[in-house]
Amino acid sequence: MKKLAVIVSTICMLAAPLLGVAANPEQDLKDFRSYFTKRFPGTPLQDFANGVYAVDKASRAQWEAFEEFPPYEIYVEKGEKLFNTPFKNGKTYASCFPKAKQGMKQNYPYYSKKRKEVVTLEMAINECRKKNGEKPLKWKKGKIAHLMAYFAYQSRGKKGNVKIVNTPDSIAWYERGKKHFYAKRGQLNMSCADCHYYNAGNKIRANILSPALGHTTHFPVFRNKWASKSSKGDGMGTLHRRYGGCNKQVRAKPFKAQSKEYRALEYFHTYMSNGIKLNGPGIRG
Repeated sequence: MKKLAVIVSTICMLAAPLLGVAANPEQDLKDFRSYFTKRFPGTPLQDFANGVYAVDKASRAQWEAFEEFPPYEIYVEKGEKLFNTPFKNGKTYASCFPKAKQGMKQNYPYYSKKRKEVVTLEMAINECRKKNGEKPLKWKKGKIAHLMAYFAYQSRGKKGNVKIVNTPDSIAWYERGKKHFYAKRGQLNMSCADCHYYNAGNKIRANILSPALGHTTHFPVFRNKWASKSSKGDGMGTLHRRYGGCNKQVRAKPFKAQSKEYRALEYFHTYMSNGIKLNGPGIRG
């Protein structure tokens, strides 16, 4: 771990000046995609939706075995039931999301010009609940993750279509997320990019690091690790739950789920996978 940290620190010091360049999301996306397609020349672009299973044959074989009886299916069903269960006022989530069954997750998160902030699908779900007189759900797991599994499943096959609005506020959100992705933090002094950009495909201890390209396409995810820690065996979790876990792994204090920091990161992170088909929910180790 120490040796790896030194290597990636050197690489990122060389790349750091790029963060000072004026934001050009379209060029960032082209460069990001080009980097990974060159790093993994045998991997088709759309296959990056499968994360580490797109670049490691042994891991893929194990994953394909899990996919024969995917543990996330029950949570898609739970999410569908929640979606169709009336609120106390008689309305359902369909009153807020009339196009949910046609697939809409591919358009989230988005920047709201009116609100001057990035809105995630989880935020929209809880705002729908409040609008209908219901209490908001917790952000990282449980019912919110089940609903997200349902939304994700309805969007399978849809290409990521996040828009970076060309306004100073929207670009500021994008830049904040980009900075978070490349910035070092925690006692291990590592960034998201250290693991999932510069060292994608390499091993860190016994784990193979997944490429950041396609990262967000399969969320929410069922993780065996989360299921083993849950008294109910519920291993479903949101993207922001994973962000918090990554911060903890580098010994940094995580931000709160749905904080501005994580929403900005999601805005950048999801945009970097634009054009790749969604295949969530997924399963991971």
